[in-house]
Amino acid sequence: MSNVVPSQVTEFLTALKAREVECIFPDINGIPRGKALPAAGFMNGQVVRCARAIPIQAVTGDYPDYRFYGEHDPDATLVPDYSTLRAVPWAPQPRALVINDCEDNDGSLTPLASRSVLKNVLAQYKKRGWQAIVAPELEFYVLAPNPDPNQPLQPPTDPLGRRELGQASFSFSALNSFSAFWDDLLQALEVLQIDGDTFVHEMGPGQFEINLKHGDPLKLADQTFLFKYAMREVGAKHGLLVVCMAKPMAGVAGSSMHIHQSIVDEAGNNVFSKEDGEASDTFYHFIAGMQRYLPHVMPILAPNVNAYRRFVKGSAAPINLEWGIDNRSVGLRVPVSSPAARRVENRLPGCDANPYLALAASLATGLLGIEEKLYPSPAATGNVYGGEATLPATLDAALADMAKYDTAKRCFGEEFTNAFIATKEIELQSFYSEITPWERRYLAGQI
Repeated sequence: MSNVVPSQVTEFLTALKAREVECIFPDINGIPRGKALPAAGFMNGQVVRCARAIPIQAVTGDYPDYRFYGEHDPDATLVPDYSTLRAVPWAPQPRALVINDCEDNDGSLTPLASRSVLKNVLAQYKKRGWQAIVAPELEFYVLAPNPDPNQPLQPPTDPLGRRELGQASFSFSALNSFSAFWDDLLQALEVLQIDGDTFVHEMGPGQFEINLKHGDPLKLADQTFLFKYAMREVGAKHGLLVVCMAKPMAGVAGSSMHIHQSIVDEAGNNVFSKEDGEASDTFYHFIAGMQRYLPHVMPILAPNVNAYRRFVKGSAAPINLEWGIDNRSVGLRVPVSSPAARRVENRLPGCDANPYLALAASLATGLLGIEEKLYPSPAATGNVYGGEATLPATLDAALADMAKYDTAKRCFGEEFTNAFIATKEIELQSFYSEITPWERRYLAGQI
């Protein structure tokens, strides 16, 4: 059995003189998994398979019980999306990569794969004749190597031997100090066809943000997935550790992945706006759906124990799902815009979230609000950071809510939901099995 490979694919790989092709897909945490296939085999349409459990591999490398992926440990087939074929810009020898879907033996998308989850949500929009439009904003840290995980992360030293302290918001000093890294990263984005907009230095020491230009959610999820992959690999070449943790260092700003969202109809009209330019009922239904249902799928947006350290009052991260116009203290912000560009910014996800799942959760809960014709609370005015915190404060609590309500199963399917919770419980158990520096500092020798 083999695939029929388009001629432009073989022409691209031949011109590149690629030695192999990375057949990759995002696992449940958004980590690239897959197999490297010799380019000749790829061009001949060789079929690549991997264990069906790989898409739900925990960040610790463990797996949930076999009942979540099949008693006989079956395979899934990797089906390349040829539109994602790219050269690998950091490879020392010519190499290519391609993002794959995972298919079960019956030819259907495996429900365990995060790319499948997003595709299934987008299919619900297509049934209505709609196209969702999104634009992610990613914050991340560029830090010094950290060979000993027992030691805190810290910024790298600049050419003058100094470490940034964090008072450099919107400054160009760090861009200039590590220009070789930034030059290589920007070149990598061109090769990977990642449509970046602005780069900016954020509040934390060594913290930056990139805005990706708006477009189709699947394409933007692919671009975000590849961007995070590229940052790590290019950073390593320059002796830098690029970190997408939600809260990598104590006392500094956390890293988010804000998602701007709108919906257009078949004629390209924004359904969030009426003909007279005012906000439509659909706009309010979408906000209300996220208000009601996002707390039930919080582990998708904040997928690990570290993620909940970001949600602190007054820290530029939301603590509830109030919404407001041009208000950055709320969880759901509506930027000032023309009627054609009316959109909702979901400020909950951290940069550690799997982009496919975060987009799926945001769009699916908004769609539930549209289907149920829900209406949101009144728009918040003023600073709401001092208000009541209504979101789950820990991964334990968030997973309990995800299991309690049927929202996740409605949005993502029962098989994926059960497997996701099982995987996260493995990671949570691993975390609680470790003794932390805090415990040694305050409890050893005193209690």
